[in-house]
Amino acid sequence: MERPQREAKTFCRLCGGHCGLSYSFDADGGIAKVQGDRTNPLTRGYACIKGLTLHEAHLSDRRLLWPLKRTPAGDFERIALEQAYDEIGERLRAIIAARGPDAVGCFRGTQSYLNPLAYALQPALLAAIGSHSFYSTMTIDQSAKWVTARRIGMWGAGLDPYELSDVFLLVGANPLVSLATANMAVQNPVKSIKEAKAAGKTLIVIDPRRSQTAEFADLHVQPIPGEDATLLAGLLRHILASGWEDRDFARQYVDGLESLRAAVEPFTPDYVAERTGVPAEMLETAARLFAEPYPDRRKRGFVTSGTGPSMGRHSNLSEHLIEAINIVCGRLAQPGDPVINPGVAMPRRPRRAEVVPPFREWESGWQDADGYGTLFGERMTATLPFSIGRDTPDGIHALIVDGGNPVNAIPESAKVSAAFDRLDLLVCIEPFLNETSRKADYILPPKMMLERAEITSPFLEVIFRAPYAQYAEAILPEPEGAELVDDWEVFWEIARRLDAPLALNGTPLDMARKPATDELIALLLEGAQVDFAAIRAAEGGRIFDVSPLHVEPGDGDAKFDLAPPDIVEELRELRAESAAGAFDLRLAVRRMRDVMNTAHHHLPTLEKRLTDNPLWAHPDDLASRGIAPGDRVRIVSANGAIEARAEADATLRAGVVSITHGWGGGAGVNVNALTSLGARDPINAMPVMTGYGVRLEPLVIDFDIGHQVRRVEC
Repeated sequence: MERPQREAKTFCRLCGGHCGLSYSFDADGGIAKVQGDRTNPLTRGYACIKGLTLHEAHLSDRRLLWPLKRTPAGDFERIALEQAYDEIGERLRAIIAARGPDAVGCFRGTQSYLNPLAYALQPALLAAIGSHSFYSTMTIDQSAKWVTARRIGMWGAGLDPYELSDVFLLVGANPLVSLATANMAVQNPVKSIKEAKAAGKTLIVIDPRRSQTAEFADLHVQPIPGEDATLLAGLLRHILASGWEDRDFARQYVDGLESLRAAVEPFTPDYVAERTGVPAEMLETAARLFAEPYPDRRKRGFVTSGTGPSMGRHSNLSEHLIEAINIVCGRLAQPGDPVINPGVAMPRRPRRAEVVPPFREWESGWQDADGYGTLFGERMTATLPFSIGRDTPDGIHALIVDGGNPVNAIPESAKVSAAFDRLDLLVCIEPFLNETSRKADYILPPKMMLERAEITSPFLEVIFRAPYAQYAEAILPEPEGAELVDDWEVFWEIARRLDAPLALNGTPLDMARKPATDELIALLLEGAQVDFAAIRAAEGGRIFDVSPLHVEPGDGDAKFDLAPPDIVEELRELRAESAAGAFDLRLAVRRMRDVMNTAHHHLPTLEKRLTDNPLWAHPDDLASRGIAPGDRVRIVSANGAIEARAEADATLRAGVVSITHGWGGGAGVNVNALTSLGARDPINAMPVMTGYGVRLEPLVIDFDIGHQVRRVEC
């Protein structure tokens, strides 16, 4: 058997897993084999199908290889890169002069999160021109977590460490597929969860579907989608009624416990069972497994969540209740606890057992014309369609999109699409045509991840359960004749043309000489605990020997705010809601392991595995409606309708249907056509994106047979 001529190690940057990959090349330089890197000390050989097919995106015949400019006729023509930069800079300068800096916005997509230099320089550009108009996927899928951190307060040392925990309670999270659940071990997730179970840890999963993660649960709770807040209020009530709160911790660090106790009192087990479909006995079992103290030692563990609660009804309340359970039970890291990952690529910082007090920046800081503020420096993404083209100081007239597809990702897709047509300038850093880039005035095609040097994101290293980092060289050449950009270059080039000097890691950049990528990475890592040269030299990644770090006692007197008036009022409103609705099914969105949101659906390997995003339903729900697996169905909500192929899925609870988001634009269907931007949360403008009512209708097709039209129900 012929041996490979060259081998190279790299890592995937599609999601937070950062899975190590090993590439083998033949004598002609072609890719002979791709596999998970078994020598990687963190991911230990794991890689999903997305990572194993990365190269197919690089080699795709659909890939854009040159900068494109929209013509007056509406199609695209090739444009030289420097000319594109000049024209973009000139148009941005005119927009800023006429309408002010907030008229220029940026949108950070998922693929920009895993690109550390773009992650840093995109907001740096906006800061340099004085714009508040920064948006990202975070404020359209998990911004409730940010609202909760600002409204209830934060613990300086974080949750109970995963390694010291006895019990995990996951709400609407499936880390075996998403690799993105806070405080969980998500690198090589199957092996990690098996190791946790073998060590005697208890896993409770709240999910309307028996997901891949729920298969490992000691207790799987299947509520009706959209009722997370009701279930969590009932769970908290039972914990408090049973006296399982940590009274010593509450006396020192908590305000509002008695007010919260009164506010959740109406959420009795019987009421919760009626509303959520979860038997009272199961609710009580979940509360006991999580919160009942051990007789001989402190019980450790935590509640954490995925996108499920954050995208559903009463999302901010749900996340508030999740953190309230952690706080009430004292499930937070304590003085002396080891900090399992003190960090590698970021400066060393102490972890203190103290409350970072609430700070409602959306009330006290900058606000748009509708009264929406910012969260951690970002405007709310669901406000973007309303701000585009508006003749107010906050109106958006130019937008730079990096690594995302907001026209697909933001609910009420038709309204979003129409709004993007009102932009005076849309620039997309994007390797393929999608719903957003098709509307662009300029498309700047980026180097893809195997063509660029990169380091595991310093900003996301908190997700590693060890002090780990990896540097990867470019292992694939750029396509012959291509004119590609590194994402960060776009922001540097635009800033140079706007005379807006950028800073990285607090250091002003030389705007007269374009730096090399490694120069910027070194600058980004100034002050890091491990020198960039040492990280770069550790081929394939390393768990570094950094000095141990332990949680220190705190010295502040701030307290958590468990029951601010708006939370108490929302609990009252929740309890007063009628459970009745016009639809007989609830729809829950879900992930597919094979694809990442809107990206790469067209790759050859994935096209063989997936043709679309079907509508999954319990076999009984299909049979009772006369629908067979494979039939086309119409899914109708209060806000719209879509058509999809129906498939049976016995992992769903009866009465629930499920479909994957991120499709459409020529492959499958965009579930956001069922949603609305009309009812948005008053803090973070979150619409309801999962857990809403729908009904199924067998699809009627017209057949023309010998000039006679027959209507057949499928």
